[in-house]
Amino acid sequence: MTKSKKILMLSILAAVFVFVGFFNEIINFIVNYQWFSELGYNEVFLTKLKTQFQLGIPIFFISTLFYYIYLIILKKDYYKKTQTYEAGISEKRINQMILIPSVFLGFITSTSIAGKLWLRLLMYFHAEGFGIVDPIFSKDVSFYIFKLPVIQQLLSTIIGLLVTLVFITFAFYAVMFFIKKPTYYASEEEIKWNKGILKNFTDIAVKQLTMIGVIFFMILAANHYLAAYDLLYSSTGAVYGAGYTDIHVSLILYRIQMVISLLSAMALVFGYFKKSWKKALLLPAALVVVTIVGNIAALGIEKLVVEPNVIAKETPYIQNNIEYTRKAYGLQDVTVREFNVENNLTAEDLENNQETIKNIRINDYRPTIESYNQLQAIRPYYRFVDVDIDRYVINGEYKQVFLAPRELDQDRLSENARTWVNQHLKYTHGYGVSLSPVNAVTSEGQPELLIRNIPPVSSTDIEIERPEIYFGELTNQYIIVNTKEKEFDYPLGGDANAETMYEGRAGISLSGLNRLLYTLHERSLKILISNSITSDSRIVRDRNILDRVNKIAPFIHYDEDPYIVIDEGRLYWIIDGYTITSNYPYATPYMAGRNNYIRNAVKVVIDAYDGDTQYYISDNDDPVIQTYRNIFPQLFKDLEEMPEGLKDHIRYPQVLFDIQAEVYELYHVTNPSIFYTEEDVWNIAQEKYAAGQQNVESQYMIMKLPGKEKEEFVLSVPYTPNRMPNMTAILKARNDGEYYGELILYRLPKDQNIYGPMQIENRIDGDSQISQNLTLWGEGGSSVIRGNLLVIPIEESLLYVEPLYIRASTQNSLPEVKKVIVAYKDQIVMETTLEIALEKIFGTTAPRETTPEVPSETPQLESPLDDIQSLIQRANKAFENANRSSQEGNWAEYGKYIKELEEILKQMNAEMSN
Repeated sequence: MTKSKKILMLSILAAVFVFVGFFNEIINFIVNYQWFSELGYNEVFLTKLKTQFQLGIPIFFISTLFYYIYLIILKKDYYKKTQTYEAGISEKRINQMILIPSVFLGFITSTSIAGKLWLRLLMYFHAEGFGIVDPIFSKDVSFYIFKLPVIQQLLSTIIGLLVTLVFITFAFYAVMFFIKKPTYYASEEEIKWNKGILKNFTDIAVKQLTMIGVIFFMILAANHYLAAYDLLYSSTGAVYGAGYTDIHVSLILYRIQMVISLLSAMALVFGYFKKSWKKALLLPAALVVVTIVGNIAALGIEKLVVEPNVIAKETPYIQNNIEYTRKAYGLQDVTVREFNVENNLTAEDLENNQETIKNIRINDYRPTIESYNQLQAIRPYYRFVDVDIDRYVINGEYKQVFLAPRELDQDRLSENARTWVNQHLKYTHGYGVSLSPVNAVTSEGQPELLIRNIPPVSSTDIEIERPEIYFGELTNQYIIVNTKEKEFDYPLGGDANAETMYEGRAGISLSGLNRLLYTLHERSLKILISNSITSDSRIVRDRNILDRVNKIAPFIHYDEDPYIVIDEGRLYWIIDGYTITSNYPYATPYMAGRNNYIRNAVKVVIDAYDGDTQYYISDNDDPVIQTYRNIFPQLFKDLEEMPEGLKDHIRYPQVLFDIQAEVYELYHVTNPSIFYTEEDVWNIAQEKYAAGQQNVESQYMIMKLPGKEKEEFVLSVPYTPNRMPNMTAILKARNDGEYYGELILYRLPKDQNIYGPMQIENRIDGDSQISQNLTLWGEGGSSVIRGNLLVIPIEESLLYVEPLYIRASTQNSLPEVKKVIVAYKDQIVMETTLEIALEKIFGTTAPRETTPEVPSETPQLESPLDDIQSLIQRANKAFENANRSSQEGNWAEYGKYIKELEEILKQMNAEMSN
């Protein structure tokens, strides 16, 4: 066989080996490229690949050549220091054999570096400046976030490489020992040589080990130099960040260690040439001693100098911590206003704040999700995952609402129905939403549904023209659309079902080789052999919206609570995306993984029907997201490009607000001495919820902020002084229009007691009439559930509102809103509606909403027994509701009302018998 044929044969074998060895990777690459291209993000996908190749290929060739030369040098040194038997393996063959581990090690090195560092290096070279310098080294914060981690990781990689070289050196000599066995000594001496083989290998490799040692100490010196920057994350002082001891002891220690490390490298060179290893090792030994002495000195200074005089020594460092922690969490621009609580509210004031009053929430999201799932799921395979809180203009009024998407949960299909056809071709999507105002309930104490049923029935001017949900939180299976098998759309009355064909743009064609490609990728032969799939069919993958965004941009942290939005008849998901890092200097960590910086940098919008995914930058002042934008310009859009209808529904995220509220418990204080002594620490207020006690949850509400002219959507949480129940401040985040993201702290007077939520809860318990009723309603197996206590500033006064739920003892019973408690000044009233409660305190107020009445399953609230007239009214109401439900085809509600009617008639019969 000629040489050219051998080369051709080897090339073919190599190609086959690569194809077989990387078959899955090749399939995944093609599939993922098609997926990113479908979304219009092919450049986002290729950026990673191109960067990894640009790094990996040069590193592969350089490292392969380096390993090869290194092994050749090892071989030559082995020959110089030993005599060998003539073995059957030629030098040419040995050199060829050396090439194999060189290529292997070069591949491992290049893939490891390119895989770990590609994004960090891109961030290094595309970094945006913060315009903020640290107070110790005067470096821009971008150095710590984008550059220092790359340098440290490169040094760590080099140390790993040095360890690898030591292992390679001894492994190579072990192999050479068997290939070219040494005969340097006479036969008796040879036995001794074999017994001390490790020492002899070390003697042979002394030059290489010296070189490795020199490089190691140089890298160690660089690490000691960079360790000074890590002092900005020190946790040993009075606060997080560099303290007195860090700057006056540890910093000097690092500089000394750096110098000794450099001298140690020089000492190794001296020891090699002078063969004086004892003297050469004195400096590395001194490094150990200096480290021990330095740490002891740091401990002594901290205990003997700093701790007795903390305020005097640590004040500038405490000030640094306060300033940079506030900046890291976006708290440096909180607007602080005094809120003088006069509690002089009148009925006229309530009339002037009707939008606030009408949007006071008397429903809680946890009971609401139960109600949605029991009353609106319609079929067992539908499920409401979560209730979202938003605001809409409904029939001309600005209203706060609950809404939840009705998703199809394939795990709830019956066992026999979980066939491949049903899961991938038939049951493909959820359908519609349920929507109810937060301030209204039915006569049964359930949410008053403004959008309900399947197909959606709307009693408002909000219409849903495209209710199908192909992309959501439960859409975990791939589906194939435009097949011969029609999709299940929604259930009709009886056993009939409506069917449909997908009309959207999502999916990748299964024509040509793609059908075989996705058969291999999904490991399902059914894709290839199914008669239902045609050349017009498309496969839709990665439909779970959180999986989807994490696949597109995994470097962003996503809120785990997406929320649904209705805009122009279509359904959209909005997901908040955060930029988070642990490298902000001097900022105290308040998140997992030592993370100490967060911004809500991105709003991701996903079309629930088409899966179209758009990234909008919501914080242009965040250098981290601007750096990502420099790297992935195709991915991000400005918030101004978001459709206005969607922009009206962006919310200040609770995740960010809750972190900021927790940080602000301590970091509202800017005086270092007061900060250190924690004289003015706040706590998130406590409340009673259900049967337990918890921190007050941050709450969205529509209200008119003190001093403002118009109601708006805000996020709010109250504070109390540390370990005290009275209220001291309220933090609010604005959500609407140009004021989005503005944080306002309302400070309450310190010279008077302002009731905190827990004080109101205790006053409720102490009210004889209320407590007697709570005891009565809790008897007989029924349970009383206390809802969230809302603190609502109106004019110069504070109003407290808490709904009461009752859950009957019967199986699958739902919690029902039966009473609303309102507290104002020293008054506490409990009535069937908020309107009646306000009227009792202030006189005539707004027109009344629907008054909830008590179903027969629960004790009556005003009296243990209903009179006949009340029962007749309730029976008529139940009959009307049942009739309406049958006309709408909502048989679940129909059965509920018929059962209720039956119970009322039984009670009427019992009353008449008495």
